[in-house]
Amino acid sequence: MDWIRLTKSGNDLTGLKGRLIEVTEEELRKHNKKDDCWICIRGFVYNVSPYMEYHPGGEDELMRAAGSDGTDLFDQVHRWVNYESMLKECLIGRMAVKPAVLKDNREEKKVLNGMLPKSQVTDTLAKDGPSSPSYDWFQTDSLVTIIIYTKQKDINLDSVIVDHQDDAFRAETVIKNCSYLIHIELSHEVQEDFSGLYYRKCQLISKEDITHDTKLFCLMRPPSTHLQVPIGQHVYLKLTVAGTEIVKPYTPVSDSLLLEFKEPALPNNKYIYFLIKIYPAGFFTPELDHLQIGDFVSVSSPEGNLKISKFQELEDLFLLAAGTGFTPMVKILNYALTNIPSLRKVKLMFFNKTEDDIIWRNQLEKLAFKEKRFDVEFVLSAPTSEWNGKLGHISPALLSEFLQRSVDKSRVLICICGPAPFTEQGLRFLHDLNFSEDEIHDFTA
Repeated sequence: MDWIRLTKSGNDLTGLKGRLIEVTEEELRKHNKKDDCWICIRGFVYNVSPYMEYHPGGEDELMRAAGSDGTDLFDQVHRWVNYESMLKECLIGRMAVKPAVLKDNREEKKVLNGMLPKSQVTDTLAKDGPSSPSYDWFQTDSLVTIIIYTKQKDINLDSVIVDHQDDAFRAETVIKNCSYLIHIELSHEVQEDFSGLYYRKCQLISKEDITHDTKLFCLMRPPSTHLQVPIGQHVYLKLTVAGTEIVKPYTPVSDSLLLEFKEPALPNNKYIYFLIKIYPAGFFTPELDHLQIGDFVSVSSPEGNLKISKFQELEDLFLLAAGTGFTPMVKILNYALTNIPSLRKVKLMFFNKTEDDIIWRNQLEKLAFKEKRFDVEFVLSAPTSEWNGKLGHISPALLSEFLQRSVDKSRVLICICGPAPFTEQGLRFLHDLNFSEDEIHDFTA
């Protein structure tokens, strides 16, 4: 809030008295000191010196990109932050355009535009990706049908995102590390019937108290959108706060743990649920909590790096969660107990301060009673004197006792999520206990 007040004060934060200039690489390199720090992000140059003391990550983190192009560093740390809005009063200008040099960057995710000439798409895929997708369409007096031929097995609804806004139709199919995108202009208004980082407005349908400071939010997708968030992935919620767009990542959950472990053939795509802790002194969550039923929140397309293939032939699944770091575990629990025949055991160690902080405690205990393969252990750092369970913080002693394989050399996966100190310590302890990188998934990475 202090930074937003400063940006609205009328002070000259650029040092150029309102002028926008074209910045060469040579000029950019000159401004590499704390009191004279320019950074380029996606072709735009900002004077971030006034922002130094307000940056949550500290001055040293900003100085890593001083006098240079900080786009890659920015994307690694917090790509979801709306820097254009936060730094608009610090804008120096654009980078000077250099003659384009083509380069082969095969590590980047490829967008395979369905409108490209077929030979171009085919050549790209032949080198780096799966067999070339294609699409076709046919039309009657009352119906237009678009078909995407992925030429891949096991494509499901999680791999397809469809949006219709105004006079444009957009369909994205994710195939391995490639994305096949169709973006079509429509000549007439249509109604949609879908089977099969972009924001759409979702309507708040309900808010339910789960603990003293955590609520279950139910949002309704637009009728023109198909969006099924894959297991272990997250989306970004976007609100405008004090004239500035603020974006935060959240993992969708089921509306309940006790779903009889039976997924419908076609998942309910109408609603999306979030368990969100409200921080009274925070910037984003109080605004979210103040929304009225019927208000709208912008929701992004999903992101995440958890591969479902990690669950194949899995025998032991260990989940380490602190606070709302529990949210990625909700769908994982449901998926694992429903879809992994080889699974012997699922164990959740859930860290909280007090008993009142434990999300869905009753549901977890009922699930453990009903499902013999599932166990849950609660660990509290500030319990009352009546607490008889485990005490303390994440530690090697707690983990070594908890992470017992069902059989010797079983195939194991450990998922961890929570505040940064929790995950940093947890990952260090896991490595000390000789678990490999392939056996660990960190949701905060």
